[in-house]
Parts: sequence; structure tokens; C-alpha cells
Amino acid sequence: MVMEQDITELRKRIRHSTAHVMADVVTRMFPKTKLAIGPPTGDGFYYDFLADDPFSQEDLDAIEERMREIIAQDLRFELREYPKDEALSMNSDEPLKLEIIRDIPEGEPITTYKHGGFEDLCAGPHVESTGNIPAFKLLSVAGAYWRGDETRESLQRIYGTAFESQEALDQHLHRLEEAKRRDHRALGRDLDLFSIHDEIGPGLVVWHPKGSRIRGLVEDFWKREHYAWGYDLVYTPHIGRSTLWETSGHLEFFKENMFANMDMEGQDYYLKPMNCPFHILYYKTRLRSYRDLPMRVGEIGAVYRYERGGVLHGLTRVRGLTQDDAHIFCRPDQVEPEVNGVLDLTFHLLSSFGLDEYELMLSTRPEKAVGADEQWDLATESLRRTLQARGLDFEVDEGGGAFYGPKIDINIRDAIGREWQCTTVQFDFNLPERFGLTYIGENGREHRPYMVHRALLGSMERFMGVLIEHYGGAFPTWLAPVQAVIIPIAERHADYASQLLGRLASAGIRAEVDDRNERMNAKIRDAQLQKAPYMLVVGDREIAAGAAAVRLRSGENLGAKSVDEIAARITAEIEERQ
Repeated sequence: MVMEQDITELRKRIRHSTAHVMADVVTRMFPKTKLAIGPPTGDGFYYDFLADDPFSQEDLDAIEERMREIIAQDLRFELREYPKDEALSMNSDEPLKLEIIRDIPEGEPITTYKHGGFEDLCAGPHVESTGNIPAFKLLSVAGAYWRGDETRESLQRIYGTAFESQEALDQHLHRLEEAKRRDHRALGRDLDLFSIHDEIGPGLVVWHPKGSRIRGLVEDFWKREHYAWGYDLVYTPHIGRSTLWETSGHLEFFKENMFANMDMEGQDYYLKPMNCPFHILYYKTRLRSYRDLPMRVGEIGAVYRYERGGVLHGLTRVRGLTQDDAHIFCRPDQVEPEVNGVLDLTFHLLSSFGLDEYELMLSTRPEKAVGADEQWDLATESLRRTLQARGLDFEVDEGGGAFYGPKIDINIRDAIGREWQCTTVQFDFNLPERFGLTYIGENGREHRPYMVHRALLGSMERFMGVLIEHYGGAFPTWLAPVQAVIIPIAERHADYASQLLGRLASAGIRAEVDDRNERMNAKIRDAQLQKAPYMLVVGDREIAAGAAAVRLRSGENLGAKSVDEIAARITAEIEERQ
């Protein structure tokens, strides 16, 4: 049986090799095109080209056909090594490759891979030959900037994917089609959930009534659970003086992600990128005792972070986001129990939203960090022990921690197997030191508390985007903005429909009446397109029986049910969060 790690490595080699074959074909078909880079990715590969004109779909089809010819020739991939001056000479007509070579430190090996007449600067690895590329597909073209710098050359990026078998490729392409059908940006428009406007600015979301209803339900559930788990919730401002961000270290370590300062009465202010300094100042409002700890301070707080325009994506990458944030102030001996409690609450919340598959990552000290090595080692081992004690599988992301401490990240998998970064639990020994936090211990002396940062859903914006795609817009009854649409067959049935609306509303059920002058089947179809869980059709027979004909959005017809039966069924689904 092939291990998952082996499959991952095999796919990486196949995709890297396929990118080279694609670059080979592009430079043959478009001789003026210059090469940039072509790495494998998590689910495919891409190659960036400096080209005179954009590639069309017809170009992709032709490139793909020529690639199949090269694959059929079974050309061997040959690893070669060159001194720097020879590598520069070989790439004299490739300006972007020359830049890469010049950046390679003296003495480091410069390698290429060659197949047939094509040779490309590359560290590998690759498959043995082009014939070992079993199945691939070119997917799309997009713009990119050289080295991600919008002041540099504008490139054409061709995306593709490749797998170890045609079956695996077909499954992936099916998932891509399903992902397109579930795209939260399209569903957000079709279901009237949210919008983003150029007049306001990119990455800034306007929530419509239905989207606000769903988001409000998520937030209300989050608040109830946090109160039940011993958290106190606060509200804090959206801006703070520059001196606050200097003390916290954000201006030193995070400034490139902060919005430019505002001058008010000679004082510099910044939009807050994080809530932590405000929670710290709340902690400092009075003297704390060891008996006060742990203190769990939570907030659903708006923060603002600068993201480049090219990476913004609907709700899942924005500039104005609302973190489900909390900070735990605790004694050293309380850190591991508190992290355990955070994990318990995380898994409870995620499960309540139907998200039961996830992967965990332990991220360690980055290059740009504060604190002594001993502190980092202590904190990292504390998180590691917590995960190991729970028997949880996890990977280590070396250098992936926050600048102030190591962290645990939980990446959830949605209904079609895609991974989303969600929960983060971060250990912090830095900010308590910077802000001079103390508590009085049992010995009557001052001690420094530790601090745990945590966001369980990540941000409301991204989590809502994930939920929309996870459910394909068909939210479970407890989250559906409209749980039942009442459909009177004719105008004479409108009064009864209004009475039924009142009965459902009194039972706490969100319903509306579709009293448009349309045929019944058209109303049913529209309610299904809006993904309402229930359609309640009322006509003469239903009025006589004090009932409604119940249809589900799946198309299933449950027949006539009494109003009490309908209310009981919907209420049970709400209470059970089905």
C-alpha cells in the first residue's frame, strides 16, 4: 500500500516535470516568450512567462496537444550542474533567469534539468522521463507580477494539474467543477448574502439582510458557548495610538500589514490589525491575583490588515475582517490545561457546523521573532506535549510561528475535501513582558503571567465563505436565513398563508410568504433556488384541514402536515442544529 507521504512526493515530481514540458512547448510555439519560474503546488503546478500577448484558451488547447507528443517520446530528465559564469552565459537571453542566477550565493551549486532539447534552471526533483507523466490538464491563465512585486514585470501564468493516474485526475477535475458550483462569491450574489463595492474599496464587505442573519446566528452561538465555557466578552476601539503599537511590537514586526497612520491633534493613530493590546490594557485596569487566573477575555472584534489587491478573494481574503478573538491570561502551570480547553471548545464548535475533518500544524520560531531561545523552546514543547497527550496527529511547520510565540493551527476540510486554515492557538511570553503584566502569587510577590492568543473560527468573513461553500448555499435549518417559504396557490389563499406565517413566527421559525402573481410551480422552483429548507403550499384542501403541503428543497414531497407537526419538525431541527 502506497503511503500518503509517498503519493504526495510522487505528485510533486510529476507536476514539476509537467511544468517543464509545458515551458518547453510554450518556448517552441512562442519563441519570443521569456521564462520565469514553474513550481509544483498543493494541487497542481504553474509556470510564469514574460509574453507579448495573453495566452488564449485556443493556445492552451494547442500547448496541451504538443505536450502529449513530448510525453509520448519518453524523453529522459537529466540533472546537470554548472559554475555560475557558465549558467549566466547559457541564460544570456533569459532576463528573469539571469536575475535568479545572480542572486545565488557564490559557491552554491547551480543545477538544471534537461529533456530533449529543452534545459531549465531547476533544483528538482523530477520523474525519470516524460513518459512517467500519466495524466495532466491545463486549466487557466492569469496575470502575475515577477516576484510578487506589482512594480515589476507583468507575467502570464498558466495553471495546470497532473496526477499519477487518469482516475485521480478525473476525480480532481470533478472536485474543481463542484468547487465552481459552490463558489461563495457567486452564491453570495445569487442568494443575496453580501456584496463588495469598488466605491467602498476592495476587500471590504457589505452584508445584506440574509447574510447578516446567518452571520448573526453564528455569532450568537459563538457568544453563548463562550459564556458557558467561562469567557468574559468585551468591546474595544477600532484605532489606537502609534505608541500602543510600538509597545506591542506590531510597528516593528507587522507594519507592512497595517494601514497607514492617521494624524489627529498631533498624535499618530493606526487602524488596529489585532485586538490583543486592548485586552492587555483591560487586564491592567486593576491588580490581579493568582486567584483571578486564568482570565479568558473574548471579543468578536473588527480588525484591518493590508492585503495586496491580487490576493483578495471574496470573503476568504479581505482587508476588513472580524476575528472571533480571545486572550487567556494564566499562570505557567495553567498553560497546558488552558490550551486543552481551547482545543475542546474548538472541536465542539467546528462539529456543530458539520466540520469534523481537520489537520493540525505546530508552527515554530520564525526568523523575525522576539524572545530568548529558552522561552521559545519552553513554549513550543508545551504545545507539543498538549497535542501528544491528546493523541492528535500533527505536522511541524518550522519557522511558521508568530513573531511573539509558537502556535497550533487547525486546518479544516470541507464537504469536497478542500483544506481551509481556521483555528489558531498561539503561545505568547512576549506581550506580557512588553506591557509589564503581573499578578500577585501565593507568596505575595509579583509574577509574570503567560498569555494564549486564540481565534477558533479564524474570522467571521472567511468562516462564512467556508460555510457557504461547505453547504453549497443550502444551510442547515438552524442557519438558514429563511427556514420556510409559504406558497399560496391562489390569491384567495393569501389570508390563510398570513395566519400560518404568524403561527410559525410565534414558534421562533423564520418564514416568509411568496404572494407574487406567479404559478405555484414557479414559486416552488424559486424557493428551491434560494435553498429554503421548507416550502409550505396552501390551497383549499390545506385550509380546510388546517394544514400545509410540505416540500423539501431536495424535491421530496412530504404531503399534507398539520401546522403543529410542521412547527415541531422545524423546531426540532433548529434545536438539534441539523
